[in-house]
Amino acid sequence: MSDLPVETELAIAEVSEQIVQLTHRVRSVMKTMATAIDPALQPFGFKVLRTLIRRGPMQASALADSLFVDRSIISRQARQLEELGLIELRDDPADGRARILALTAHAEERMAALGADGHEIMHRLLNTWSAEDLTQFAGYIARMNEIELAVEPESV
Repeated sequence: MSDLPVETELAIAEVSEQIVQLTHRVRSVMKTMATAIDPALQPFGFKVLRTLIRRGPMQASALADSLFVDRSIISRQARQLEELGLIELRDDPADGRARILALTAHAEERMAALGADGHEIMHRLLNTWSAEDLTQFAGYIARMNEIELAVEPESV
């Protein structure tokens, strides 16, 4: 058991619960937005499209790294997105042997129509917060993102 004060343990439990609730909400929004782009589009495919909107065309390996997934997942997803007419494979101008994934004009139009880069959604969620609260909140999230987590399997 932890040596932390009970108040701290309760506060950690509340933060954990709020993060779980936020995660569920984000997943729900992503599923709704994915379906709005194409009924066959899965939420992870939507994440791929959002990443390509934000970072531009990129190689599958770089995309996998940025989404913290195996390259095989990107390969499967890219095939589906290509079949849906949402991405295309192009020669990488920096490396003629490599291919990059890029949004099609259709995908760019659909994403723009939804405000799917995330800024519009965040604006609607946070526009009543003060700049000070937003800066503090961003700082807390940044601190969490800096922590390396080593998850150890539970003993059986």
